[in-house]
Amino acid sequence: MEKGKRAELVSFLKSVPFVEFCCVYGSTLHPNNKDKSAMVDYILGVSDPLQWHSQITQVADDIGVGVHFNPFVIWNDKMLKYGVVRMRDLVQDVLNWEKIYLSGRLQKPVHILVDNLDIANTNSVNLRAALSAALLLLPSKFTQEDLFAKICSLSYMGDLRMLFAEDKNKVKKIVQGQFDLFHSMYKPFLQEYEARDFLRVSLSGTDQANISQDCGLPVTCSLVSSLPLAIRSQMGKKLGQKKIINELRNAHFAGQAINEVIIGSREEASKCMQGVLRRIVMISSARQAVSGLLAVGGINATKYLANKMQKAWKSWT
Repeated sequence: MEKGKRAELVSFLKSVPFVEFCCVYGSTLHPNNKDKSAMVDYILGVSDPLQWHSQITQVADDIGVGVHFNPFVIWNDKMLKYGVVRMRDLVQDVLNWEKIYLSGRLQKPVHILVDNLDIANTNSVNLRAALSAALLLLPSKFTQEDLFAKICSLSYMGDLRMLFAEDKNKVKKIVQGQFDLFHSMYKPFLQEYEARDFLRVSLSGTDQANISQDCGLPVTCSLVSSLPLAIRSQMGKKLGQKKIINELRNAHFAGQAINEVIIGSREEASKCMQGVLRRIVMISSARQAVSGLLAVGGINATKYLANKMQKAWKSWT
């Protein structure tokens, strides 16, 4: 990101209380974005949200997914939307996918402006898991753009907003507009999986890379073992599980006994995981929608929804 643009985005933080973490996302990151009036989206991580929004944070905690969004904030003649979240909730979702809300956001390109607790490093667990989940949902051969689109779509599976309030081409636009950013984010993990013979990346005549993956049961089991605990626990309830000694290189508690999902086939694992993701995302999106309506008030909520539906309508016509 250009220094001038970054400085402009950081300057907003001087007008608000101290934050432990901050990132911006959305159309702000598109290199070809020409709409200067577009809303800038922030996620703010704080140690004590009660100091930020005492009453509305309670709504976000009790009804929503722990993050309160405040849209249509005018600052320096610019329109902003910011979300405030407790750092503990941010870290838990990044590591465990309990809500797949903030973790889903961080699976896509963001520009981190403040990171006192090294969330960027913690997020590597989230990115590896997102790559594993996407691979389980993809066929034996696909393109790099297919991979990034599948990763991008993980947090939208089951999202109620996608039925009526989101651009039907949302995923495609995100990936094509930020392809290089996706590539730089996931390159280390693609290289790791290639070194482990999970997949092979080959360049075609264009800049687009073709990928072939091993769809055998051993690799499938390894991919599932890289998924967050919340997902594996739900899959284990459906497919069965057994205790093993944890020897994963990226595990935080190597040597301890953990539950391993019993997998009969790749198709079975893929279908089960997809169902688990859909359910979590559906519940999270519904709770966040109700939370947003109660927290920001009827007028702002209606205005925000109307803007979303207008974009969605344009994509369908």
